[in-house]
Amino acid sequence: MAAVVVVGSGLAGLLAAVRAADAGHRVTVVTKGPLDEGSTRYAQGGIAAALFADDSVDAHVLDTLRAGAGHCDPAAVRVLCEEGPARVRDLIRFGARFDRDESGLARGLEAAHSRARVVHAGGDATGAELMRALVATVRSRAVELVEHAMLADVLTCRGRACGVRLLIDGQLVDRPADAVVLATGGTGQLFGRTTNPAVATGDGVAAAWRAGARVADLEFTQFHPTALATPGAPLISEAVRGEGAVLRDASGERFMPSRHPLAELAPRDVVAREVAAAMRRHDAAPAYLDATALGGAFLARRFPGIYAATRAAGFDWSREPVPVTPAAHYAMGGIATDLWGRTSVPGLFAVGECARTGVHGANRLASNSLLEAAVFADRAARVLDAPFPAAHGVVRARQDAPGPALATRAAGEPFSRAALQDLMWTRAGLERSGDGLAEASARLDEWTADPAPTVSAIEDANLLLLARLTVDAALARRESRGAHHRLDHPDRDPALGALPEAA
Repeated sequence: MAAVVVVGSGLAGLLAAVRAADAGHRVTVVTKGPLDEGSTRYAQGGIAAALFADDSVDAHVLDTLRAGAGHCDPAAVRVLCEEGPARVRDLIRFGARFDRDESGLARGLEAAHSRARVVHAGGDATGAELMRALVATVRSRAVELVEHAMLADVLTCRGRACGVRLLIDGQLVDRPADAVVLATGGTGQLFGRTTNPAVATGDGVAAAWRAGARVADLEFTQFHPTALATPGAPLISEAVRGEGAVLRDASGERFMPSRHPLAELAPRDVVAREVAAAMRRHDAAPAYLDATALGGAFLARRFPGIYAATRAAGFDWSREPVPVTPAAHYAMGGIATDLWGRTSVPGLFAVGECARTGVHGANRLASNSLLEAAVFADRAARVLDAPFPAAHGVVRARQDAPGPALATRAAGEPFSRAALQDLMWTRAGLERSGDGLAEASARLDEWTADPAPTVSAIEDANLLLLARLTVDAALARRESRGAHHRLDHPDRDPALGALPEAA
């Protein structure tokens, strides 16, 4: 059996650890903060799966492919949708308490889904409930838990991952392993306005790239259309629109029905750009989410967390529309993997948001992220001690970031994280152009990271590296597809992927 280090303690990391421990591996989970910190605990909407009689795997597959705008890996999507129902049942077996109604599991409808298939917990506290259940489960296993340990690098020996270098209490410590599973989450802190927690600094993606792993699709960042337009950008789940809330501009006009046949339930990239356009039409005034027709009692019962957040911000969303704005939300790209979570570096696995499995394509279908984490964490745990094939599907990644030559860029002036986040928001955000991206690239070349072995310095170095990779990838993709929107190349290039045909 293998000595396995899992880096990260969200759904993907904890489920991989539980599965690996149950298979007899010696497992250590290391995490940058407390065990229950990370993006998973903030997930509101739920987890999508074809669990119901009026749904099917094929319907879920088609919805996912359509949302992905011709850039998904169909084989990965098929794995996701076929194995998803069993993984949801596993979560229930591990103690997750999903909401129920008279028919069994309660379910909601979210954007770009053709069926109501999103199961949820605590109304809008699905992630917190999953974390409660999985933290308890992993603590019941023979798993070593190392909290407040920052990933500094993935160690390699003769071309194979052989451990990790951690920053613990100000000291760099090497931890050997037969297999390393990265489950470090996304890169939301690249942008000045984000729904992601402070720990989402792309540490695993940056460390994997430095270790020689391939990364792909970094130009595809999903911007959620409805973050509350207040400091911290609290998320207002898409499920609120699924229940009937509508979007209005600053004048009170509902604008989405004239923009897309699915109105407020159009794919997220479409809604986010339309919200941004509505804001431009009204001198940057925020748009508004109007949930007043749903009634205060329903909102308090179905969305207790959002109800509390809007109250804390000074709004009564049962009586008035609340101001919303787009914010960076989810990274579709990351460390390129095959269908078993294996990267291009033997011994190194990636699962969850840090991985590019191919299921999300250019635009993630709502509530597929928790499902992806569960499905591919389970699959990775099944092959931890199996030999890595010479060619195991990573060649499917169609848009690699640049190679190691990037690391030889001349050192420039020290930078601030706030300046980098502002640059990425304004030049590489929801809408991009070649000129703006070139300006961002030049500015990034002027900056250098502090080499000090501190958590903030390592995070800043990771963000600077990922900003460069992201801008280069966005410059290389001269088309608009899903979440990547180039004002100077507004059309989709059919040569880079066709949309799926209707069933």
